[in-house]
Amino acid sequence: MVACCTHPCGDPLDRRADHSGAHGASFAAWIHHAPYHERYEFVSLSQISSDFQHAVIAAEDARFYQHRGFDWHAMQIAAEDDMEGGRIRGGSTLTQQLVKNLFFGTGRSILRKGAEFTLVPVAELVLGKRRILELYLNVVEWGPGVYGAESACRYYYRISARSIDREQGARLAAILPLPLKRRPDHMNRYSGLILERMGQMGW
Repeated sequence: MVACCTHPCGDPLDRRADHSGAHGASFAAWIHHAPYHERYEFVSLSQISSDFQHAVIAAEDARFYQHRGFDWHAMQIAAEDDMEGGRIRGGSTLTQQLVKNLFFGTGRSILRKGAEFTLVPVAELVLGKRRILELYLNVVEWGPGVYGAESACRYYYRISARSIDREQGARLAAILPLPLKRRPDHMNRYSGLILERMGQMGW
């Protein structure tokens, strides 16, 4: 594994997420026959285009600004879709996903879930929505060894996160939460749904 990580903002939580899951991700990349070369650069939320931010919220957590860490309605819908075999994404909020990425990695257990349910409200209270969104966009995986919005934009489109347009943002958002199995240029249908949802949300 070759690491190309930079931390221009010197963010303490950024370092905390300095990818405890990297070894697991490299193994997952091997399973999916994807080359693994770690790329990561932390950028502030102001350096990520609003279209990209909105696309991720529309795709992963449409009620992000309304809930306090848990979206019980989304969880119920995800459970129903799962039983019917039609689920596209889970019911976890951005806050839940951030807490999992920062502290727990990809493992699953009852104890981890219990700790997550304790930490999510704390994160909402201490960090606030803007900081949660900023951290989430900087630690989430977008491809084999590709972490954070800036690295994703440069990896797939060779431009900065500040320059990503509406359609590109929707296509990037569409590969979550399965970035090792999906590619932005293959996500025509789902990215179209994300764009439609963005319009319904006033974006």
